Amino acid sequence: METITNTLRDSKAARWTALAVVAFTMLCGYWLTDVMAPLKPMLEKELLWNSAEYGFFTSAYGWFNVFLLMLILGGIILDKMGVRFTGIMSTTIMVIGTAVKYWAVSTHALDGQTLLGMKAQVVIAGLGFAIFGVGVETAGITVSKIIVKWFKGKELALAMGLEMATARIGTTMAMVTSVPIARALGGVSKPILVCLIMLCIGMISFIVYTFMDKKLDKSIADELDRTKSTESEESFNLRDIWFIISNKGWWYIALLCVLFYSAVFPFLKYASDLMVNKFNVDPDLAGIIPGMLPFGTMILTPLFGNLYDRKGKGASIMILGALLLIFVHAMYSIPFLRATPIAIFLIIVLGIGFSLVPSAMWPSVPKIIPEKQLGTAYALIFWVQNIGLMGVPALIGWVLNKYCITGTHLIDGSPVPSYNYTLPMIIFTAFGIIALVFALLLKAEDRKKGYGLEMPNIKK
Repeated sequence: METITNTLRDSKAARWTALAVVAFTMLCGYWLTDVMAPLKPMLEKELLWNSAEYGFFTSAYGWFNVFLLMLILGGIILDKMGVRFTGIMSTTIMVIGTAVKYWAVSTHALDGQTLLGMKAQVVIAGLGFAIFGVGVETAGITVSKIIVKWFKGKELALAMGLEMATARIGTTMAMVTSVPIARALGGVSKPILVCLIMLCIGMISFIVYTFMDKKLDKSIADELDRTKSTESEESFNLRDIWFIISNKGWWYIALLCVLFYSAVFPFLKYASDLMVNKFNVDPDLAGIIPGMLPFGTMILTPLFGNLYDRKGKGASIMILGALLLIFVHAMYSIPFLRATPIAIFLIIVLGIGFSLVPSAMWPSVPKIIPEKQLGTAYALIFWVQNIGLMGVPALIGWVLNKYCITGTHLIDGSPVPSYNYTLPMIIFTAFGIIALVFALLLKAEDRKKGYGLEMPNIKK
């Protein structure tokens, strides 16, 4: 006779409340991640940054995660210390990094100074962004493990999809509000200050979650005592890293992840500038169009999350998302397509694609990797992802500065460079094509190894 379990996560109200609390923390994190994207023209005008310097600053996000392996360390800490310790640690790091970034952009103490052969302001702002990147990425893997903890065997894909949709609201807030806040409060640094305040609130939100997590652990322990279960949590050891990286399915997911995200997040860093240069959108309004990306995400994430949970088809969903990514960037690369409605339509389609791949990809990892190794597995994927998030923005900034300047245009009476974005969009399209290849390879590997990526998540 099957034993009926009764833990806190069996309560729909409890597990969805837990999701809402940690998703809000990530919303605050992603607000800061993208807050500078609509401000590129203002940075060029007010702080005299160029595209290469902006690309350098944007690439800083992954410096410590990639070169110092901080994200992998964060995953090991997560598996050894648990979600409560790691979550509070990562949110604190986010706040510290944002404070450094705000100081660098707001102060005049760095005016005229150089560091590492560049403007000191750019380097210090990048340092703050790099510290923040350690915090937000570690928070990301922590939240992923939290969701698996509460939703495994239940609405896992839907929960992960909704968390990502909520995080995309943070992206929308960044895109839509950055320029108005900068205009209203008098300076390009002010949106960062608003984000700093929101991150403090997000940290408090996570602290609230820790009390729920303690209750969940107690309810699980009580249930194990009642059922005299022989299951035990094995502690993580370094040999598990070899187990993870020797798994071909894991590699396909990791490479799909870095290619897909490299075609989305770095694109968003330049999307507002694309709207100004290609579609002649007013700089004050340019962030609104990229800010529409989450609309497609929010509309279809529940649909496809529910599909994966109840019907499966995870690998197929990832293939479809990669196809949409290719379509969007290929259309953006066509020089004569300059109508604003086309730009809006493509952003919404990109949002749909962005809802498909991650909402199927992240819930697929627990089907390939044991739960005790999930923190490290997610961390290693995020580390590979961060190589792209670090390198691609710098690459695009260099390409724009080297090959794509076509002249100048005026913003508030001041000349700033004009750019032709055809070549960068071709680069993003290429990332999408390679991502599609790995999505197809993942589906083939699933058929061979029987991971169950095409099977439902909800256990009946």
